[in-house]
This record gives sequence, structure tokens and C-alpha cells, in this order.
Amino acid sequence: MTDSLDPARTQLVKDLVARHQDQPGGLLPLLHAVQEALGHVPAAAVPLVAQGLNLSRAEVHGVVTYYHFFRSEAPGRQVVQVCRAESCQACGAEALLAHAEKVLGCKAHETRADGAVTLEPVYCLGLCAMSPAIMVGDKLHARMTPGKLDRLAAQMELGA
Repeated sequence: MTDSLDPARTQLVKDLVARHQDQPGGLLPLLHAVQEALGHVPAAAVPLVAQGLNLSRAEVHGVVTYYHFFRSEAPGRQVVQVCRAESCQACGAEALLAHAEKVLGCKAHETRADGAVTLEPVYCLGLCAMSPAIMVGDKLHARMTPGKLDRLAAQMELGA
């Protein structure tokens, strides 16, 4: 993990700040834009965002760490999200998450050592009527079972 941004990424963040600094409530859209551009919201971007929006670093850091969507570290090449909202829990999400840890080779909230996959528990993917649900990248999968997850994992490019 690095505590600084290279000059190109620093300029990218500054450009994004400039686009959002006059927007009322611009912090969330700005953080989404930074994450979309960089894959995460690095700690080194927080002071740039705070200064540009006239906020404290603590305020920006608090928002980044409060919302599960934002990442402060780069994710793996594949991101697997397992829904843990009430409907999914009632339909076996806890067992599914435990199975995902075994199949994917990393714990929840972690990225596998080879950088192939990040496993994220999330709260509500919006498929409550078809629980349990997971998302791989930007593709939703409903009525997930351990067997279906095994087949998905086999299809993912998880090699180093």
C-alpha cells in the first residue's frame, strides 16, 4: 500500500474535484467518480477531496469508511459480493458466505494474496424476492446455492 499518488493520479483527482466542488452535496458523487477512475479511494486522495470541498479530512474519511461501497484499497481482479440483508440471511447467506470463503480462498472483507479476487459482504443487492443473491463484478446472480457458486468460481479467471 502506498501513501502517495503518482502525479497523473493526483491530477486526475484534482480534475474530478474541480468538476464536483460547486455541486451541492458533491462529496458522494465525487467519491464515486474517484473510485470509478482509480478502482478505490486511496488515502492519499482524501486530503485532495477535503481541501477541494472545504471539508475536514476526518469528514471525508468518515464517509469513505461508512459506506460499504467505497474501498480504500484496490480490489482484486474479480469482486464477489455476497448479500447479507435479512431476506438473504433467511435463505442461507451466512452459509453461502462461508462457502465462498473456502471456494475463493479468502476471507470476507479481504483480497486473495494473488490479487485474483476480493470477497465483500454487502447489505442488499435488491434481489430480496430471489434470495440469496451475489454479484460478481457488475452481474447479479439470484437464488445462489453453493453448487452454483462453485460453477461460477470455476468460470472466473482466478489464476495469478
